[in-house]
Amino acid sequence: MTALDLGFILFDYAAVAVFGATGALAAARRKDDIVTFTFFAAITGVGGGTLRDLLIDAPVFWVDRPGYLVVCLAVALAVWLLGLRSGRMTLLLWLDAVGMAAYAVVGAAKALSLGVHPISAVVMGVLTATFGGVIRDVLAGEPSVLLRREIYVSAALLGAAAFVALASLGVDRLVAGGAGFVVAFVIRAGALRWGWSLPGFKGKPES
Repeated sequence: MTALDLGFILFDYAAVAVFGATGALAAARRKDDIVTFTFFAAITGVGGGTLRDLLIDAPVFWVDRPGYLVVCLAVALAVWLLGLRSGRMTLLLWLDAVGMAAYAVVGAAKALSLGVHPISAVVMGVLTATFGGVIRDVLAGEPSVLLRREIYVSAALLGAAAFVALASLGVDRLVAGGAGFVVAFVIRAGALRWGWSLPGFKGKPES
């Protein structure tokens, strides 16, 4: 295993852990039991990557590597035991930003490694970064990230595109991955901190 492969595997596990934690935090807000904590952590942690693998006809990543599910279980237990009673929503949003940025790169990187066209690889990065959060919000009864004007999907798109563009130009993939992560996270952080959003439709309502 090369240093590049190891770097992206660690990045992948970290993204699953962070997204899993956001799922567990969503369950904490609902005051659910430990089984629901674990389910929310798992579905959020591996949901986006599962969709990516199914679409690119790759083996679903966690089936042969159950360590990903173990990570989700561990973060669910950690959130359950630690409680995190104050600042829970703020923590969820920032953890979600970190997970989104990491998964935008990881998803695009896996697609590229399997020979997927660069444009399609960017789409795979976006799906990997956002689908788990969409499932989490639906299950938790929260407004979906897709229905908010606040920048989220766009951040994943730009981060994945930055990584794919740099990788296609021959930049070391770890360096390109770090750059893509920074792009996605900074844009999402700006949306959280300063309320950045895309302009809404300005058309006239029907009479």
